[in-house]
Amino acid sequence: MRTTLDLPLDLIEEARQTLGFKSKTDAVIFSLRELLRRHRIEELKALFGKIKLDIDVDRSRRRPRKPRR
Repeated sequence: MRTTLDLPLDLIEEARQTLGFKSKTDAVIFSLRELLRRHRIEELKALFGKIKLDIDVDRSRRRPRKPRR
């Protein structure tokens, strides 16, 4: 999708060079994906201690193995 954005050239160039990309588009795409990844991680961290999982770890490790053919 093509979009026109008014972005500071120095910011785009610094990101492109720092990330090692040749194109501005690659730098912007990578940066947006990284921003979203970090946001998702923070959302998961916020759930810490709020969800109770009743998992028997020892039992789950003793799963029967599939027979080899």
